[in-house]
Amino acid sequence: MDTIINFFLEPYQNALTLNILLEFIAAIFGVTSVFYAKRENILVYPTGIISTGLYVYLLLQWALYGDLIINIYYTLMSLYGWFMWARVSEKTHKTIQITRTNPLDKLKAFIIFVFTTIFVIAVYRYYKIMPDINFMESVDYAFQKLSSGDLIEFRKATPYLDTFTTAAAFVAMWLMANKKIENWFFWIITNIVSIPLYFVKGYGFTGIQYTIFLGLAFSGYKEWKKSLNN
Repeated sequence: MDTIINFFLEPYQNALTLNILLEFIAAIFGVTSVFYAKRENILVYPTGIISTGLYVYLLLQWALYGDLIINIYYTLMSLYGWFMWARVSEKTHKTIQITRTNPLDKLKAFIIFVFTTIFVIAVYRYYKIMPDINFMESVDYAFQKLSSGDLIEFRKATPYLDTFTTAAAFVAMWLMANKKIENWFFWIITNIVSIPLYFVKGYGFTGIQYTIFLGLAFSGYKEWKKSLNN
């Protein structure tokens, strides 16, 4: 038990009190935002913007550029989602309703995933966070680091996991802004990968936040599915 507590607290020993407080506040607003998303409440967006805005500042301090890109995108997409959820259709005289993705939506989601992956890799290689090697060498490198059983070696593979979570989160945010029920599948995948990732990076409050996110994502899918069926 002491080992777990030390693992959680050690990264915060040399951290600024302000940053610790801001991370905690950002996590609280993040959880609140997902709770509102689950309830299909438009307050998901203002609360989410507060959370992502704080994380933009924090991630810049921590030099976590992949996560920084995610949160800048979250902030911009939250503004788009806020507009989409508030808009009343001239045809139906209703706000946007929950629907399933059609083939065109799936194609757009795939394009977003691929483009984001390429963009994040380019950023990481530019900042020399990720080695400049070909695809097969990258797969072998990431697998070796992830399966090494050594925490330091594992951390060297985090840029590859960041690339995946960034792309999946970009798709999830776009789908949620358009009230596509499949957004929850991408949030679930993103959260499963992000939970150990943030704990390994040493950001415990954020790791706890993503653990709560995972539970809310499963619950959100059930509620949206019930609403869709009705």
